[in-house]
Amino acid sequence: MIDVSSYPPLPHLVLTSGEPAGIGPDLCLLIAGDNWPGALRVLGDIRLFRERAAQLGSTVQIHAIDAEDQQPRAHQPGHLWVEHHPLCAPCSPGCLNPENATYVLALLQRGLELCQQRPRTALVTAPVQKSVINEAGIPFSGHTEFFQERCGVPQVVMMLAGPSLRVALVTTHLPLRQVAEQLTAERLRRVLLIVHQALQQRWQIAQPRIGLCGLNPHAGESGHLGTEEQLIMQPVIDELRHQGLNLSDPLPADTLFTPAQLARFDVIVAMYHDQGLPVLKHLSFGAGINITLGLPIIRLSVDHGTALNLAGTGQINTGSMQAALRTAFQMLEPQ
Repeated sequence: MIDVSSYPPLPHLVLTSGEPAGIGPDLCLLIAGDNWPGALRVLGDIRLFRERAAQLGSTVQIHAIDAEDQQPRAHQPGHLWVEHHPLCAPCSPGCLNPENATYVLALLQRGLELCQQRPRTALVTAPVQKSVINEAGIPFSGHTEFFQERCGVPQVVMMLAGPSLRVALVTTHLPLRQVAEQLTAERLRRVLLIVHQALQQRWQIAQPRIGLCGLNPHAGESGHLGTEEQLIMQPVIDELRHQGLNLSDPLPADTLFTPAQLARFDVIVAMYHDQGLPVLKHLSFGAGINITLGLPIIRLSVDHGTALNLAGTGQINTGSMQAALRTAFQMLEPQ
């Protein structure tokens, strides 16, 4: 008899279905038709999935998973296994309701718990609508900050990756006027160490080449257009170079994203959200993924929003969700 106890546990992906009025439920139904090398557990309201399947004309068979059932089932194309969490209020495609904000956050919390409880489990999140959660009176700035707080880690890093480019962020969902004050030496040091270690451990890049965007136009123009590059960034860069990290000096963002420059680096570290992500989404939209580095779990997401106008229409592109699932399964493989 074969001793199955010596085999690694089945790789297990937990999918939160996101904003119920958006395309998250549609994405979960559509990717159920594909072949995946492990188990998929979707979190959401099973009645919502059945209603959305009828609207899409989907033939996917939807099965209920009891929350106490911790045994992952190998995925079968055409089947979707849903751990039922009831909506707080009825939902129609495209119609936001703040009453469902607590439902959305409960899915995130449950996904985190499942990843903490079981080995070889990763979390993939469908998009949420930050505005409606805030309208419900719940402070919420994004998945990245939510999981950082719940995991109790001092720093996490949002990194988006496409087929030809990775961009990591030093600051994330902040008003632009707050970015400079949040760009501290300690934050930059933590971000660069997390990015360096993640590329080594998750992508097997022995000596990651990290390119840094300056904060200011022309990377400060020798202090004439800002001094953050000289006073904050360069001392940290010099310190970490002595520790063996391969880092560029602060470079002008308007020329760093040219093909010749990008070829020099494995990842670009941008100082704020809209400094690096427009370029990545221009190159990779629909095939890019969002990865939270620095967490004790593996968490990935799509590179787009809730697309309320497309919910229930069957006219969505699943490329980003498929890329997130593929990458998550790869990251669960033994190194």
